[in-house]
Amino acid sequence: MKEVVEIVPARPGWYARWQLTPELTRCYPVSLWALLEEADGTGREVIGMDCIGQWPGADDNEAGGQFVRYLYQTPDSGEPDDIEPAPTGELRADGPRLQPMTAP
Repeated sequence: MKEVVEIVPARPGWYARWQLTPELTRCYPVSLWALLEEADGTGREVIGMDCIGQWPGADDNEAGGQFVRYLYQTPDSGEPDDIEPAPTGELRADGPRLQPMTAP
């Protein structure tokens, strides 16, 4: 079993490309990178999680999608043609909220 050694945020411009059909691909921005290691300390690898929570090898990825590769495009060169915008999501009533801090 692999263990997460480190997690870092992904810089803008990184995308995960998924193959949905032989003719259709979709890219999502990568949100974070995780360094994984085998429990015995061998076999390190880095994987990226995209903005909808998918990563290569996950059981609950988008149905029918196969990971193709990570790609990088400089932010000033625009987004890939097959980009899927990041989901905006809904605010949950029971989720944590930032609270204003008062000066001591």
